[in-house]
Amino acid sequence: MPRKPVRSVAPWVRTRLRTAPGAAFAYGLLVLVTAFLAAALPRTVDTYETEGLWHAVGSAEPRTSALTLTTDVPSSLAPEARAAEFAPEKLRAIRDELLPALPAPLRADPVGSAYGVRTTKRLTAPDPFLTRPDGVAPQFVLDAPSDLAGHATLTAGRMPRGTADGSAGGMEAAVSTKTAKAIGIRVGSVVHVPGVDGNPKPVTVTGIVEPRGTEGPYWATEPVLHDPFLDATKEDEPRYYWVGTLLVSPESAPATVGTLGEPEQYWRFAPDVRHLTALDTERLTAALDSAGDGPALVKLRDVLGAGGAFGTDLDEILAGYAGTRTAIASVVAVAAFGIGAVALVVLAMTGSLFTARRHHELALLRSRGASLTGIGGRLLAETAAIAVPAAALGLLLAVLLAGGAGARLLPACAGAAAVAAVASLVLPVRAVFLHRRPQLHGGREDLIGARPSTRRTVAELTFLVLAVAAVTALRRRGTGDSGDYLVSAAPVLVALIAAFALVRLYPLPLRWAARPIRRLRGAIGFLSLARAGRSSASGALPLLALLLALTTAAFGGSVLTGVSDVRDTAAYLATGADARVVGELASAPLPAGVAEKVRGVPGVREVSPVQVEYGLELPSHRGTSDHGMGAPLIGVEPASYTRLAARTGIGGFPAGLLKATGTGGPGHVGDNARVIPAIASPRVAERLGDKPMEITAAAGRFHVKVVAVRTATPGLPDKEFLVVNGADLTNRAATSLLVTGGKDGALDGPALRSAVSGVNQTLQVVLRAERRAAYVDSPMQTGAERIYRAAIGAGAGYAVLAVLLSLLQAAPERTTLLARLRTMGLTRRQGRQLLGLEALPQAVLAAVGGVLVGWATIALLSPGIDLIRLALAAAPDEAMALGTALRADGWSLAVPAVAVVLLTGAVAGTQAWWVARRGSIKELRAGDAR
Repeated sequence: MPRKPVRSVAPWVRTRLRTAPGAAFAYGLLVLVTAFLAAALPRTVDTYETEGLWHAVGSAEPRTSALTLTTDVPSSLAPEARAAEFAPEKLRAIRDELLPALPAPLRADPVGSAYGVRTTKRLTAPDPFLTRPDGVAPQFVLDAPSDLAGHATLTAGRMPRGTADGSAGGMEAAVSTKTAKAIGIRVGSVVHVPGVDGNPKPVTVTGIVEPRGTEGPYWATEPVLHDPFLDATKEDEPRYYWVGTLLVSPESAPATVGTLGEPEQYWRFAPDVRHLTALDTERLTAALDSAGDGPALVKLRDVLGAGGAFGTDLDEILAGYAGTRTAIASVVAVAAFGIGAVALVVLAMTGSLFTARRHHELALLRSRGASLTGIGGRLLAETAAIAVPAAALGLLLAVLLAGGAGARLLPACAGAAAVAAVASLVLPVRAVFLHRRPQLHGGREDLIGARPSTRRTVAELTFLVLAVAAVTALRRRGTGDSGDYLVSAAPVLVALIAAFALVRLYPLPLRWAARPIRRLRGAIGFLSLARAGRSSASGALPLLALLLALTTAAFGGSVLTGVSDVRDTAAYLATGADARVVGELASAPLPAGVAEKVRGVPGVREVSPVQVEYGLELPSHRGTSDHGMGAPLIGVEPASYTRLAARTGIGGFPAGLLKATGTGGPGHVGDNARVIPAIASPRVAERLGDKPMEITAAAGRFHVKVVAVRTATPGLPDKEFLVVNGADLTNRAATSLLVTGGKDGALDGPALRSAVSGVNQTLQVVLRAERRAAYVDSPMQTGAERIYRAAIGAGAGYAVLAVLLSLLQAAPERTTLLARLRTMGLTRRQGRQLLGLEALPQAVLAAVGGVLVGWATIALLSPGIDLIRLALAAAPDEAMALGTALRADGWSLAVPAVAVVLLTGAVAGTQAWWVARRGSIKELRAGDAR
């Protein structure tokens, strides 16, 4: 008779997960979100850094980013052999050899690349029909670029052809439409250039072309190819002459050997970095160094010849990009450490909650002989069954949703794996630690029974030393080293020390407050304060989580506010107001009637006329032996200019400082005895001294006395200036208008430009909003700001979760207490009051502590945080005058703190309502250990 199979015991993991599916799902969701954030962060950083590299190279001027290779043909060669070196077929063959010879990872973009022959010296054309502004003959550069027809549109005549020896009428060339118009060239014109034999060499212009894509590398690398310019002779009284380019046909390039232009071969390659990532920056820099003066140059000269040369300014572009990348990465690292620490603490809190809920179960297993290894192994299998799949799903979502070009998989995997490891180990490690010794049944677990151990004191002192070291290092050398993790962790360490201090000091104010309250009628107030002072929910982990979350939110909000302030200040320094109206020449007086037209534009609140005279020579109180110094003289209308300075926050001063002397105007020409007050920059004030000094300017002759010193003034990014009352100037003529818009500074740009152009077409309108938008053009800036916003949002979410976990951990005890008190006559209203008053002290402690710690952290770390690179696309010269120190943002400090208090009160009230709704029978069963 066959034996019946013995039914096996259900597996531990499956049984536990089926017992509490809701808790398992919630924990898995927490791990999934945390793993997604940990995996998405490095992918996002990789993406915006790679796009930043592409943007830095792509937005640079082609003349600085182009890779230019040149070589000279030895003059010792026979004329026929030398001319043969300039043949198009020869140049094309060398181009094909140079492209693979470029050192990796350098790569050329064939669309914007060109090769050809050009003269290294200008050639004077004496033809009388050419335009001569001051009677000086124009000069030309002969350039035979490849594929001219593919980058220009023929507007007249035909494309040049010609022969290699220049026979049959000489060389043929084309000119751009601007060159033809400026220098007076038409189709069929013959321009003569000097030859090596003393006879002029004719160049016949067969066509006029309109360049396509002048911003691209083909034309912008050498702007003179399509855009002639005026140059000046080196004489006491300089005379101006035109400089242009004759676009010789490649077939006629060999004939340039017969001119005095000393022609050379060139190959210009536009760099292609779309195949590179941010991690390739060092390799790219090394390749440029090697090509400039290293082993790669030797290989290039094997193709070019001994006279070959390589030149580019791409290394400077990469150096600027690397500096911006390091500065932004250092600031982002602070946010990453903050949100990472919050997530770690919340995971630890979750494990603590699970351990507390299963305390009696684990104690029973331990008392019946279960080993610590067995308990830890079972709990590890239980949590890993939840954490590992959740972390894997979070990693998958991060790969699908976050990152793009240049995003690496390995750092994302490492982040998700770290989350999975922490989530799997936090419950078994805490359970093994708590149950390493048998525990008494019914022992107190509140703060009254907790005594800080020696090991805890040593650990707290260690963290204190680390925090002091991190803050000191950050204040001294800033966040310049993106690999200095101790500096980046400074806010976390400060919050950690504050949490330790608050946990130790927390019972004292509650005990002091309970003494007078116990004399009042009713037991609710005293009972709530007494329980709040002993509650285990006020331990270090919940408080640390809230402090870290609030500090991260405050720091991130302050960084974003500081970035916005820097951009606003830089834009105001560049424009002076919400808009600036200026002539084609900055020092030219504005035509009459412009101010009235501008005041009539809707949205314009005030117009401040300003007269600026540049290059004013300043005297010195130290004597005539002092070196000369120049500074702009600014004549203003004190009342409107003072309001403008107060609105912009730049160089504010009372209007009475520049009170008019009553001696201005044309009637006082030559009256140099009058003294007018002035506001000066520090260096100008130091030069002029504290006594009146004589000023001779186009605006008049007078004495000035410095009455105030300011580091900056609206509308003038120059570091030095001298501001006076415009009414005191002899020759008054406004050179610009500073326009103030509505409350938000908004102005109707098209309407303002239309009104100004109606007076004079040459007037220019510069809008502050447009200048401010121009500062945000790098993907690294926008990417870093997105990370900070995400850190603030994630910190807020983890703060909410920390509050809920803290209250959930004490929920069973509170439920039992409330049920017992209900049997003694406690009303539902009193129950809600008890739970609310018991929870609020902890929330208020976290809120106040978060505000104080956030403010202290920002105050301590602000000297080491550089916002210039994060705020501006590039660090302009005027940025040195900005007040860029990080400052605390009130809204970022107050809003999260108040939200924590309100959320705690709402959760406590909800819990009281739920307990009252369920009744007290279940909570008071006989033999219940609770």
